[in-house]
Amino acid sequence: MAEPEFEQAYKELVSTLESSTLFEKNPEYKKALEVVSIPERVIQFRVVWEDDSGKCQVNKGYRVQFNSALGPYKGGLRLHPTVNLSILKFLGFEQIFKNALTGLNMGGGKGGADFDPKGRSDNEIRKFCVAFMTELSKHIGADTDVPAGDINVGGREIGYMFGQYRRLRNQWEGVLTGKGLNWGGSLIRPEATGYGLVYYVEHMINYASGGKESFSGKKVAISGSGNVAQYAALKVIELGGTVVSLSDSKGSLIATEGKGFTPEDISKIAALKLKREALTALEGHSYNYIEGARPWKHVGNVDVALPSATQNEVSQDEAEALIAAGCKFIAEGSNMGCTQEAIDSFEAHRKSNQGNAIWYAPGKAANAGGVAVSGLEMAQNSQRLSWTTEEVDAKLAGIMKDCFENCLQTAKEYITPAEGEFPSLVAGANVAGFKKVAAAMHDQGDWWGTA
Repeated sequence: MAEPEFEQAYKELVSTLESSTLFEKNPEYKKALEVVSIPERVIQFRVVWEDDSGKCQVNKGYRVQFNSALGPYKGGLRLHPTVNLSILKFLGFEQIFKNALTGLNMGGGKGGADFDPKGRSDNEIRKFCVAFMTELSKHIGADTDVPAGDINVGGREIGYMFGQYRRLRNQWEGVLTGKGLNWGGSLIRPEATGYGLVYYVEHMINYASGGKESFSGKKVAISGSGNVAQYAALKVIELGGTVVSLSDSKGSLIATEGKGFTPEDISKIAALKLKREALTALEGHSYNYIEGARPWKHVGNVDVALPSATQNEVSQDEAEALIAAGCKFIAEGSNMGCTQEAIDSFEAHRKSNQGNAIWYAPGKAANAGGVAVSGLEMAQNSQRLSWTTEEVDAKLAGIMKDCFENCLQTAKEYITPAEGEFPSLVAGANVAGFKKVAAAMHDQGDWWGTA
């Protein structure tokens, strides 16, 4: 059966590993690649529930437990009609290396169902979540597999699922992350992916400019309007940048020349998203709305692009448009936000334009802040403690700094850049994440021998 999303993620990793000196220095790691690309376990199940009219409904549920060499499986649950095994395998595969880059003890996994919450009542969502967790609870636990939220799984859904797990298992444990603050959740968790993305790019800007520049005065294009996009936008504004776009599946809002989104606008958009309404419902604004389009070709000259909606949201021609618009930094807030062709364009420009090039950061590094704070939530649950906003934010900032430095130094070691050329962050992230997981698997006997 064809698995296009998973095959894309696999080929993206392999292409950068093969273009590095990793296999030359460690040929035995080819066997590790073969082993790590097959999930340890794939669980598929049916979810039967009753809608408000008393009709029986059925959905397909999944959990891909991909790799546990570094810790319990960790990764989100996605509720969306497009959910299938290929998408969850791609997300779980990426999650292995993303979690490795946080420096925390977490394996990689992903799950969800092809349930569409749009148009469903709160009662129907509760019934679905209860039915879903009734089956999933047999396969997860605080030291086994710790799911989190993802698309269409926020605090409400996590609450319904956690309650059912607790009732079935007669245990209160940190089995899900993204919990409510008064029952085990962590401060900064909603903000973490967006904040972490901006912290990562801040290090890119600082490195590229020799410490002379920051987000201050930068024009930033953002796609998406969910959790990641909202908090990335707020952090950019806080750091002195101007956010010139947000989007949803139906179209894009583009700021007019000289203007940018305000925190008040983002608050209104967040309220719309909670009600599952489109950006077209936003009232009293002066932005240009472009139906059926992503922002990349419509934002004009920008300094930074942060795709934060979904996979494959930057195509090759959109990548070329961003390069032509003078964009200097692009980092994925979404998972696999750029197509392989787009990445190839960014990397080719990086190689041929040295210090004047666009510099690309992959999601497995740039958006690792979300799962990093999920890991911090697990630590707080284990200790029965709650850290302050300042403590969690400082730990998040430190993790993103270490992640950037790891990607940078690994790129310099295994993919030596030419004089004046930015190191390849995508190759650095892939090699650093893969090496850490492969070494742990070898120590535990998941693969052995020499090339």
